[in-house]
Amino acid sequence: MKLEFTQEQRAFRAEVRAWMEANVPGVPLPSFDLTREGFEAHRDWERKLNEGRWGMVTWPEELGGRGLDLIRWLIFEEEYYRAGAPVRVNQNGIFLLGPTMMEFGTEEQKKRFLPSMAAGDIVWAQAWSEPGAGSDLAGVRSTCTRDGDHYVLNGQKIWSSRAVFADWAFGLFREPGSERHKGMSLILFPLDAPGVTRRPIERLDGEMVFAEIFLDNVRVPVADRLGDEGQGWHVCMATAGFERGLLLRSPARYQEAAKKLIALYEAHKEKLPSSTGERVAQSWMDAEAYALAIYAMCSRLEAGGKIGPESSTNKIFWSELDIALAQTAMDILGARGELLPEAPGRGDAADWLQYYIFALAGPIYAGSNEIQRNIIAERMLGLPRA
Repeated sequence: MKLEFTQEQRAFRAEVRAWMEANVPGVPLPSFDLTREGFEAHRDWERKLNEGRWGMVTWPEELGGRGLDLIRWLIFEEEYYRAGAPVRVNQNGIFLLGPTMMEFGTEEQKKRFLPSMAAGDIVWAQAWSEPGAGSDLAGVRSTCTRDGDHYVLNGQKIWSSRAVFADWAFGLFREPGSERHKGMSLILFPLDAPGVTRRPIERLDGEMVFAEIFLDNVRVPVADRLGDEGQGWHVCMATAGFERGLLLRSPARYQEAAKKLIALYEAHKEKLPSSTGERVAQSWMDAEAYALAIYAMCSRLEAGGKIGPESSTNKIFWSELDIALAQTAMDILGARGELLPEAPGRGDAADWLQYYIFALAGPIYAGSNEIQRNIIAERMLGLPRA
């Protein structure tokens, strides 16, 4: 497969590259998971992107985007990562909730939420997992009890990404007495609503990537339900398709990581066994293969296709590729790769330790890889349940 870009696409790439070179911060922003200041610095970057109309380029112009196709979104992502631009603090919103709202939301919801999402004015947390329901979302127990034109929410969510500092969350709740895939609704709720309590979950490195959310008789308008009542499972599976199969992890992330891995290998190859070079080459090939697969998927979607259960194959591939890239870098660096960012003599160890630690979570978030293999076996290969 060989990619050939049109003159218009090449011109778009040049436009993106010029804007990024002129606007990407020269110094990395502080972590958005460590302090409110870091979070707000990333929100300011989202607003800067919105000023240039780069908040989410595929959305219609009237909703904060540019009305571009998915191929140009891939081009945008390639230039974004090439420039070393900050990680998107609102990725739960723009990459997961936003596309789902495009498909299932009312016109009022789209006008109300999408422009503020693209601008970074409302940053979203994902509130799906619970202490007894992780990859098996059908096991959620948090409830939504209808009371006239409101729902009353009760329950507990855990591992809610961005929830420490975010403004709103989208969560899966079930009607009291319902079971498994039936009777669930996807509901949007503000994280400062009466009855909502957030409890940060601190990682070993001190960053608060997640939070627990406790809901005690939280009243939310029925108008803030996304999709039909009781159809939350169907809506969430569409969101999961975007998360696993396309938007959450664009190919550019892995292509840039592969380039950095090659540079690291070149600086140390005299002291390394030949097998390391083979691992580096395999990582680069896998990153390129993933990019080509996503270009093919985007072409199919532009022609009217859908993201199906093959999103599970993508999720397994990119999560295991992340680990392969990071593990190879750590093996090249040896013990020096374990130095913390503030340690003297860190040199070209750069951010590989942080990359490695985060990569280890890849087979778990967005649906564990064990569950994804079950989906592939049952829905793609037609194998019977064990």
